[in-house]
Amino acid sequence: MPNPIAGPAASALSSLTPSQIQFIRDLPKAELHAHLNGSIPISCLQLLAKDRLEGDTTTLSDVVQKGLKVFEREEGVTLDRIDDFFTLFPAIYALTSTRECLMTATRAVLVEFLGPVDGSSSSSECTYLELRTTPRDTTKAPEAKGQGMTRREYLEAVLDEVERYDKDRAALIISVDRRMSPHDVDHIVELAKSLKSEGRRVVGVDLCGDPLQGNMEDFMPILCKVNEASLGLTLHIAETTSNTSEDTNTLLACNPSRLGHATFLNNSEQATVLEKKMAIEICLTSNLLCKTVASLRDHHIHYYLRHQHPITICTDDILPFRTSLTAEYALLMARPPLGLGLSEDEVMRIAEMSMESRFRP
Repeated sequence: MPNPIAGPAASALSSLTPSQIQFIRDLPKAELHAHLNGSIPISCLQLLAKDRLEGDTTTLSDVVQKGLKVFEREEGVTLDRIDDFFTLFPAIYALTSTRECLMTATRAVLVEFLGPVDGSSSSSECTYLELRTTPRDTTKAPEAKGQGMTRREYLEAVLDEVERYDKDRAALIISVDRRMSPHDVDHIVELAKSLKSEGRRVVGVDLCGDPLQGNMEDFMPILCKVNEASLGLTLHIAETTSNTSEDTNTLLACNPSRLGHATFLNNSEQATVLEKKMAIEICLTSNLLCKTVASLRDHHIHYYLRHQHPITICTDDILPFRTSLTAEYALLMARPPLGLGLSEDEVMRIAEMSMESRFRP
């Protein structure tokens, strides 16, 4: 069952005609910024929670047990505020701490974006998906009950599901978190390189996490190794007004191919992005609901459209932001103030840019 769509995405979608919606659905397009744990369908989480609560819960923390019981509600789960979702993250991590459960969740996310792997349904949100996730070591997690995974085993479980689809349909980006130590970041980058050399469908590395954490100068030599391994590099960057120019320029010096959000770049930083043609991963609903932009009229997407710079429309986390890729494209087409009011030709070109910006296997 698809996650419900609400908020600005739903308003934009409901304003379009059936033919406009069909136009969006038929467009070949890529989803290049979707986090695994933020994209698991509610129905999948409910099933996992039901199974977990029927077992021994004495090893689970109060926070995790409370989150699991939210998913268990017979009347369903309602996430009216973004905070309602983020407080459930400990429970989501607990539900995906074993190989079997992680594979179940990954499979559900892939179906949400791409449809069933057997092609039994023609309904899909995108032509191609680069799913991203931060590998977790759950070997000592009490909720794993002795069935935890190393970081490598975590990635192998996700890849086993991703690789059920053809290589022109799905691939994996491995994320590192700004809160990690340089040692852990280096370990994960080496895992990405190793898996790629083994022929696994790893296409890139992402930097994510709390945008105000970590010293990026410590990460820079590690991230620079990503391009040397023929992996794509995408970085969450300049997400808040508190991010310093030093932080941003250190990340730009790593020569990423794509940038996540890039909301608060100054003129000099924007000039670097234009010169190096770094594609911008735009997440409209995410920016609106996180209040990093005041309105669509104020969104930095306009700057890149004026400069005919590569952008790709993405969902970020469909669960908390209650959106879909179709709904994000609806925000491009809907008339202001519900959307940007772009023409079909303009929207088609944006979809083409998403396909051109892929980190191909």
